[in-house]
Amino acid sequence: MSTTFTLDTSTSRANPTPTPMKRLTVPRIRQSKGGKPLVMLTAYTVRMAQLLDPHCDMLLVGDSLGQVIYGLPHTVAVTMEMMAAHGAAVVRGSYHAAVIVDMPFGSYEASPELAFTNAARLLKETGAAAVKMEGGKVIAPTIEFLTQRGIPVMGHVGLTPQAVNILGGYGVRGKSAEEAQSIVEDAVAVAEAGAFSMVIEGVMEPIAIEITKRVACPTIGIGASNQCDGQVLVTEDMLGLFERTPKFVKRFAAMSKFVAEAVENYADEVRTREFPTQDQTYQSQP
Repeated sequence: MSTTFTLDTSTSRANPTPTPMKRLTVPRIRQSKGGKPLVMLTAYTVRMAQLLDPHCDMLLVGDSLGQVIYGLPHTVAVTMEMMAAHGAAVVRGSYHAAVIVDMPFGSYEASPELAFTNAARLLKETGAAAVKMEGGKVIAPTIEFLTQRGIPVMGHVGLTPQAVNILGGYGVRGKSAEEAQSIVEDAVAVAEAGAFSMVIEGVMEPIAIEITKRVACPTIGIGASNQCDGQVLVTEDMLGLFERTPKFVKRFAAMSKFVAEAVENYADEVRTREFPTQDQTYQSQP
């Protein structure tokens, strides 16, 4: 059995509800290569996981939570404690999608042994299915080390946000022939090391198409190509909760407008004493 959480509308509390185990597994995701495109979105909280889970194959607890949840300027400052807490919340709020948790900057680069220690901690504390690691040829031996010891790894090549201080920003990667070839080589190395899937982020489209054709594992695009084996977006970007929309994002809603209007209406009714009414207060019984 797996446990998800539902909200009790009478108390606004989350209650555990046993649900038959239906989660997608890492082997099934790997076997989906070339089939129906995989759907992945980011999730950081129980409630968002509940809403996304029925529609997604994978939920990514991305280190993008540093910016989305904590207001940090980049993902470098994200900690293991943050990833563990939010990863556990997303697992509790879901029962269908495979949950993948990002390894934060500094938790895996120094050695395969350090990576194993931190990845094992994340899987134990969250109940997630796998971890995700950024990097190419340099990190491939670490991916192999982990997968041989029972820890599934999703790779991440192209634009790697944790390397922002070296890259100098979040611009598209692979504009030169040399860089394009290096990204393809990174992807091949990650796949051969045993990654069950990989994110391809922020690259020129021909690179994503070539990688998807060359590697045996599914590719998940973000700012890459619709020819990838699946797609991922930051949910808050897709829902239109931020003013800025990156080029690779399609807004499927304009939630910031709805939230602002709702809060404005609430504030007006509080100030004019229109809220609460008798319907929202407890009256003495006759």
